[in-house]
Amino acid sequence: MSINLRTVYAFAREMYPKISTEYVQYGTAGFRGKAEFLDSVMFRMGVLATLRSRYRGGAVIGVMITASHNPEPDNGVKLVDPKGEMLDASWESIATDLVNVSDQELEQHVAKIIKDNNIDITSSSHVFVGMDNRYHSPRLLKAVADGVIALKGNVREFGIVTTPMLHFFVVAANTKEAYGKPTEEAYYEKLIGAFESLRNGQLENGNYKNNVVFDGANGVGARKMLQFIKRMNKSLNISVINQGIGPGKINDECGADYVKVQQRPPISMPIVEPFTRCVSVDGDADRVVYFFTNDKGEFQLLDGDRIATLVAGYLMDLVTRSEIDLRLGLVQTAYANGASTDYIVNELKFPVSCVPTGVKHLHHKALEYDIGVYFEANGHGTIVFSDHAKATIATASETKDSAKTLLLLIDLINETVGDAISDMLLVETILNHKGWDVKDWISTYNDLPNRQLKIKVQDRNVIETTNAERDCVKPEGLQTEINKVVSNYKRGRSFVRPSGTEDIVRVYAEAATKEDTENLAYEVGVLVQRLAGGVGPELTQPGSAHL
Repeated sequence: MSINLRTVYAFAREMYPKISTEYVQYGTAGFRGKAEFLDSVMFRMGVLATLRSRYRGGAVIGVMITASHNPEPDNGVKLVDPKGEMLDASWESIATDLVNVSDQELEQHVAKIIKDNNIDITSSSHVFVGMDNRYHSPRLLKAVADGVIALKGNVREFGIVTTPMLHFFVVAANTKEAYGKPTEEAYYEKLIGAFESLRNGQLENGNYKNNVVFDGANGVGARKMLQFIKRMNKSLNISVINQGIGPGKINDECGADYVKVQQRPPISMPIVEPFTRCVSVDGDADRVVYFFTNDKGEFQLLDGDRIATLVAGYLMDLVTRSEIDLRLGLVQTAYANGASTDYIVNELKFPVSCVPTGVKHLHHKALEYDIGVYFEANGHGTIVFSDHAKATIATASETKDSAKTLLLLIDLINETVGDAISDMLLVETILNHKGWDVKDWISTYNDLPNRQLKIKVQDRNVIETTNAERDCVKPEGLQTEINKVVSNYKRGRSFVRPSGTEDIVRVYAEAATKEDTENLAYEVGVLVQRLAGGVGPELTQPGSAHL
């Protein structure tokens, strides 16, 4: 097979010319931006995916077109590596460089990537492409496919799918279908089969009632949830709102990010009985949070920390009852509510690790355990099981019902990435088995009030952190001052970290009361402005007329 790199340049020049000179960087979320500027980015990511596949010996690489929880005019793209993980960090800079070169330099730059990485350009390559339901996604999918075709790679288009579904397809193909078949139908069958076996015909139990309201964020998650319902044997009574039909826009006043940040139900929320379980997912269905309103009409959030503690406690109980010796661990970031960490360590006696912000750090750390649980507070997370854990559980399942339950849970969980629908079915399973409603769940511990601020600075790089972003080492003296301030507040905790994309320093604060939390955040924010080159307007003191 001969490949003429001139084809890449011709495609780029004629069909996908680079129209923006703004420098863009591949980050945890891949590339994101306004859709009208992304055609050239998509084409080049198709080129990169087929090179990555050849570099990995012909393994399937995934390309997902989505802007996740961003507004509808945005879009984005991220690559999925063979085991369903995010693109290897060493290739993030390759992606960044490839997207930023001019059309004239493109052919030469692709040749350099091939040479630098010893890629056999004549070997086979396989790329799976999926997209969310934004109106511009089909156009961008064609650009990715053309990028693959330009280097004579094999491309398989899955159309509209959730991000976790594409991860599932990639892993299924690369494990020679040991994980499942790489089809949409096989994905539904695996999750529904496990869920209904775990439910075992018991739809209600104790305080658990078989009724959920599902906010689909007008995104792809709504469409797929409706497909689940069609295939489920009435095993879960789900009402889907924000289905993406009609005027509603993706993530507009709905979805997991809106509910978590605004601390309120989606705008289109129907009137439901107090304490009804409600679920919100984001635009590409890789995040999930629960919420409800109590009998006083007050909004109550059950976020990723709450899901993590529920799952960890349940898994620990099953492992103990199965009488098997496995290393369990829960991975959090510094943003996890301090009350959740106290509950996990002191009540559940479950080992906890803290890592820097970002899914790739959480996933990587979770792999160090036999059973690794990780959730960000925003609702993105999953559980991973080592081969040793799977073999041990399988052996124990011959004599222990609790181990049989664990085996079914492994099939219900999408280990490859946070999967909102899989995670929701897991939570429903645990609440049902425990006989819990949302009141039982939320009463396990009381969240500490917390506050986040963004402080504009001249240069975010003046801030350097260590200890999983919990300690600030530069500028010198800032952490000492933060420690002094924190010591004045009961159960006080605060940290600062630079934004990954803009000249902003993020401040997190929590304390025993809401008033203390507001004051602590303000005091630390003022320290950042004074010692780290703040350029924005001065912070307004809590309780003043401006607040």
